[in-house]
Amino acid sequence: MASDFTPLSAAVLTISDTRTEATDKSGQLIVDLLSQAGHVIVAREVVRDDVSAMREALGAWQRDPAAAVVMTTGGTGITRRDVTEEALAPFVDKQIPGFGELFRSLSYAEIGAATIQSRAFAAVCGRQLVFALPGSTGAVRLGLEKIILSQLDSRTKPCNFAMLLPRMRED
Repeated sequence: MASDFTPLSAAVLTISDTRTEATDKSGQLIVDLLSQAGHVIVAREVVRDDVSAMREALGAWQRDPAAAVVMTTGGTGITRRDVTEEALAPFVDKQIPGFGELFRSLSYAEIGAATIQSRAFAAVCGRQLVFALPGSTGAVRLGLEKIILSQLDSRTKPCNFAMLLPRMRED
């Protein structure tokens, strides 16, 4: 029985052509919220909206899976430069469609029909859980506070991602 909190290791990837780590409010919000919840940030990077750059970052984290959870922010819209889903596609072993569906449902209450422009998603990639959030701080806060943080908390009943991670990471 998992009655004690189990901190998870997390990596944060911001996808943006204009942000740096110093100006990356969404990535910093992810770091802050995960850290406040008791999780450990093991890596953070900002890459441009480029398929190769994103694959290089995620590929490095996959080869050395210190992070059980990878959080991305940015590149989930519908413009030509929004290629997060396409960049991560080769790494996806199992999609978690309920995340995107729930995210857009909750987002609808805040921004209305504009939520259909979001391609937020989650997936199992190798031994890691990957959550791809839009680049706005509002979307990051919504995704983390309303969905992700409780699912990364080993005390959440009846079930949570934290309790599944050990089985995902077995050989």
